[in-house]
Amino acid sequence: MNDIYRLNNEENEPNLSRKAYDTLLQMIINRELPTNTVLLERKLAELLNISRTPVRNALTRLENEGFIVRNGGRTPVVKEFSIQELVETLHVRRTLEGEAARLAAGRIPPAILDEITSQINVLLQQDIPDPNDDWAVDSRLHDAIAHYSGNRLLKDYIQALRLKTRMFNLRQVPERFTIGHNEHLAIITALRNNHPAEAQRLLMAHIDNVRESIIKRFSSF
Repeated sequence: MNDIYRLNNEENEPNLSRKAYDTLLQMIINRELPTNTVLLERKLAELLNISRTPVRNALTRLENEGFIVRNGGRTPVVKEFSIQELVETLHVRRTLEGEAARLAAGRIPPAILDEITSQINVLLQQDIPDPNDDWAVDSRLHDAIAHYSGNRLLKDYIQALRLKTRMFNLRQVPERFTIGHNEHLAIITALRNNHPAEAQRLLMAHIDNVRESIIKRFSSF
């Protein structure tokens, strides 16, 4: 929590609410606020060095987006995402990101694809890759596809769904690391060569494989 920035009380309330939201969301995603953590306005306001109103606004937004729930209908807590919710999220991502890949084929600058390819290859050479580096490289590709789809609404939906996917600890399916990044490399080739149908097919298959690995892993318990 040492990296949490202090918020300037002199800023206007919408900016404070936005910064409170961004900070709390990152703390949830990074599991600095683990599942089922009780979120008390007063303590969070003290932590962020702001008044309770922006914190309340941030909590309301996080609740509306499904990152927190009300315990017994009253006290907000960090939500625990079920396997079913993850599978459903991946199902929607499959459709949206497949379409984004089709639209982005031939449109992503080669320099960006070259850099992502290099980052993937560096990860694949590591015996124990850092999970945060792994997620950063994964996000770089998926975000580039969403951005260069040219559809802002599609991009926003994809990014929101990817945040929810990250709430689930995908390190529980470590067998996907090498296979998943090799799938990324194949997607990059289709994007680079301006093959829209192939890029769409490969990306949809990539998400299908993630979903199937998760189902297989947890159905064995």
